[in-house]
Amino acid sequence: MTLIAATLQSFFTDRLAQQRQASPRTIAAYRDTVRLLLTFVHHHNGRLPAELDWHDLDAAVISAFLNHLELERHNSIRTRNVRLTAIRSLFSYAALRHPEHALVIQRVLAIPPKRFDKRIVTFLTPVEVNALLAAPDQSRWEGRRDRVLILLAVQTGLRVSELIGLNCNDVTLGTGASIRCEGKGRKQRAVPLSTPAAALLRSWLRERAGRLNDPLFPTRTGRRPQPNGVHRWWARRSIPTFFATPVRCRCSTPASIPP
Repeated sequence: MTLIAATLQSFFTDRLAQQRQASPRTIAAYRDTVRLLLTFVHHHNGRLPAELDWHDLDAAVISAFLNHLELERHNSIRTRNVRLTAIRSLFSYAALRHPEHALVIQRVLAIPPKRFDKRIVTFLTPVEVNALLAAPDQSRWEGRRDRVLILLAVQTGLRVSELIGLNCNDVTLGTGASIRCEGKGRKQRAVPLSTPAAALLRSWLRERAGRLNDPLFPTRTGRRPQPNGVHRWWARRSIPTFFATPVRCRCSTPASIPP
């Protein structure tokens, strides 16, 4: 076993899970970054992950990996920077455990994030909202589910990951109707619901007929969907592409619900 193997394991089990108490989503994102990095190194030098050491992950290799993400995997600059953040967190942890590799680690930590232009987030117009709500096929179970999901996303501005993380018992109807969610950074909040949204959710819950801890928006098999799965749902049903992206959407004025 090489030095990197023990450090990798303790980074996830000790540093992230115990010391920082990172959320499961953060741990999964860091895990995916390390998996992609080790796969990239294996394809380029033929060495298995169990055979790697810190000198195999120098600044040149990390820079080549970041370029690979952009040019071959077609990741955005924002995603590239997120991957770099995970790598820097790992190397910062390794710096305290492997001072004999301080120079290699220092050079990796010196790799700067790439600058990019930030898009202005605009509001959806009522016409666009109505077009979204009219797109799902209401004669199908999936279409009725997607309609409620879209309306909830437009009104509350929840992320796709937050929407699919909702359970049936997160919905409170009646006086003071609201929906509870746990968002990024494990922040819990309750978002009030408009009367049309509450009525549509009430109808959906009756049709859904799920238990309290069941997902509010399940797949046909009853499982909790993944964010990419939601995007595929909408792509297959010709939901307008300006909404089928991992961004939060909110309407500038209260949306009407077409019949």
